[in-house]
Amino acid sequence: MSLMDFFFGAPLPSSEESEERVGPARGIPIFGMDALSSVAYGAEAALTVLLPLGIAGLTYILPLTLAIAILLTIVFFSYRQTIAAYPSGGGSYTVAKENLGQHAGIVAASALLIDYLLNVAVGISAGVGALVSALPKLQPHTLSLCLAILLFITFANLRGVREPGALFFVPVCLFVGCMFGVVAWGIVQTLRTGGHPAAAVAPHTLAPPIAAFSYWILLKAFASGCTALTGIEAVSNGVQAFQRPAVKNARISLASIIAILLVLLVGVAYLSHAYRIAATRPGEPGYQTLLSQLTAAVAGKGIAYFVTTAAILSVVCLSANTSFADFPRVCRSVALDGYLPKSLANRGRRLVFSEGILILAILAGVLLIVFGGVTDRLIPLFAVGAFLAFTMSQAGMVAHWNKSRGRGRRRSMLVNGFGAAATGVTTCVIVVAKFVGGAWIVALLIPLIVALMIATRRHYDRVERETAPRPDPLKEFLRPPLVVVPIERWSSIAQKAVSFAVSISADVEILRVNYLDQEPQRPGWKSDLAHLTRDAGLSEPRIVNLPSPYRFVVRPIIDHILELERRHKDRQIAVVVPTLVESHWYDYFLHTQSSELLSALLLLEGNRRVVVINVPWYMDHAKAAGSASEDSPPRQSARRAGKKLSHGRRA
Repeated sequence: MSLMDFFFGAPLPSSEESEERVGPARGIPIFGMDALSSVAYGAEAALTVLLPLGIAGLTYILPLTLAIAILLTIVFFSYRQTIAAYPSGGGSYTVAKENLGQHAGIVAASALLIDYLLNVAVGISAGVGALVSALPKLQPHTLSLCLAILLFITFANLRGVREPGALFFVPVCLFVGCMFGVVAWGIVQTLRTGGHPAAAVAPHTLAPPIAAFSYWILLKAFASGCTALTGIEAVSNGVQAFQRPAVKNARISLASIIAILLVLLVGVAYLSHAYRIAATRPGEPGYQTLLSQLTAAVAGKGIAYFVTTAAILSVVCLSANTSFADFPRVCRSVALDGYLPKSLANRGRRLVFSEGILILAILAGVLLIVFGGVTDRLIPLFAVGAFLAFTMSQAGMVAHWNKSRGRGRRRSMLVNGFGAAATGVTTCVIVVAKFVGGAWIVALLIPLIVALMIATRRHYDRVERETAPRPDPLKEFLRPPLVVVPIERWSSIAQKAVSFAVSISADVEILRVNYLDQEPQRPGWKSDLAHLTRDAGLSEPRIVNLPSPYRFVVRPIIDHILELERRHKDRQIAVVVPTLVESHWYDYFLHTQSSELLSALLLLEGNRRVVVINVPWYMDHAKAAGSASEDSPPRQSARRAGKKLSHGRRA
């Protein structure tokens, strides 16, 4: 078994793509972990903003969460319709592109890509934050833990679509079970005590208020809490990953994810108010996540606490899997339209879009390093992209239903129109409230990415125009080319290159660069060259010596070929480059690689009439060593002379 097979699994044929699809249950860990994990940081992000209000801030968390829950319900119904309208995997990009225009589509795609990138960083950092809450001694290793988890998720996703679903299914079930248990038991305790339950472990003591209530603080708290909505568009992007009937299964997964999320969000907010649990400052000594405090207050710090903390940690860390499932799919859709490199549309060895996965992992790693793996530093950047994508998608669906003539289109337009208005207003609120805190970075990045996408498409359009079929394609290529063979010494490599050159044209030039301290040429090489061509009945090549007073090798050859190109405007110039191919990679360090440099410069400086042909000579060290004793002195000399053109002293 090769290392690639060991780490990533055996390659899968394209015919097995349908077998890699997943059912509704496995769709939850693949596409829903981002949304479910927001339970861990949505309410906490809002409470962190409310900290200046002291204990008074707790009175606003439940109303804020109910408002977020209403918004979540609106977006759910909107995406439920999107799944049915675009069963091929619509998502915000496709919906906006087909209904609002291509530029609207790439704006939505840019917002989505930023959202998925930030989700990886926020999810992993929040998960490590939960671990640090339970084991404070690990706080100095926060960044290292984040990067290790990122590496694990990357490897899991490179192994295919189904494997992450199977691997992460148990952690999701454990998380949902534990959190439902904590919320249910906490509500029972609250109802028994008339709304004033006693905490099994006292939560963090609230500091005195340092600011008066203002709608601005409330607005900022709402904007931070809206991070709970990120990730719910993932199912609509990956409809084709579900088993048939894909639409039905995707809708079941989406409904399950939203139902669980609604119950947990409202339950956590209600218990936070009842138990008087506030947020603590991330990254500071004594930091504890909201869910860590809540679990300890409801169940104490026994086995239930550690099992629940482990479940929260695993799901929050693995929530990045949603981005790894959807980021490459969005990249593929955009790449197929020519707005991203087309290689992003290619499937890898395990039928996943490996290049997109690797790019996401690298960018997320950079983001974690820059922000030190601290969740609160990343939160201000987080929700802008998600809500902008929501808005573009819902507005696109309104245009879609307006063009449709089916039954119920007015009701559908109303649902999507209300969703577009609600998410649009929320986007503006988030940008304004979080602008100074970091949202300006996303507001700047989206236009930058859009500009890069447009530049990429213009490049592909230019290539398409310049490579379009011509009415008379063979007219300028009917004559045999003028062939140039640059050599440094007469050897087996040079013989092979010249033999090939004279076989394709009667007009061949052999170039030699003359410079000081040059190794002497083997005597009689010109007569060998004459015999080579005369015996085959071919025209003898011309030998051209190029002076090089400054001991350059490649530059005189380039200048001579460009001069030939100017003089022979009606012919192709074929440059046959002798190239030594070593059997070991480390042997290349013993050569100057002049042949590679020559080929590269010819491609850069020549025009369409210059053709570069590399003629390889493959080294077989074992065979050469075994036969060395049988070679005559001249033959040995020829073998030692068998170095490639790149043995020149200077380029």
